[in-house]
Amino acid sequence: MSSRIVVIIFGFLVFCTVNTQAKAQNFGAIAYSPSTGGHGYSFDYSTRHAAERRALRECGRRARGCRVAVWFKNGCGALATGSRGWGSGWGTSRNRAYREALRVCGRKSGRCAIRVYACTARQSYR
Repeated sequence: MSSRIVVIIFGFLVFCTVNTQAKAQNFGAIAYSPSTGGHGYSFDYSTRHAAERRALRECGRRARGCRVAVWFKNGCGALATGSRGWGSGWGTSRNRAYREALRVCGRKSGRCAIRVYACTARQSYR
């Protein structure tokens, strides 16, 4: 095989690898038990299902009645709790996820505060 063909093949393989990585999706999730206050989270999983399963497993180690509060892709998720309820949100940055979780919690409860958040490695910082 000539060196020119080797270079062309190598370039094609590099292009395919870079292109595949650019399309990669990272998922995360936060699980919460409203009855006990326990939570679990996950980040940087290749599927939504895997991220949710991990968050539920982490929550289940601490609490009963866990459910997925929020899932997110290439971003962040947050969970806020208050005196009479909770809320969750996601966004392309931690601040956006915080604001959404606090907004949702504030519709149901007073004195809401962020309880937990998680972000994927491929989040945006806009």
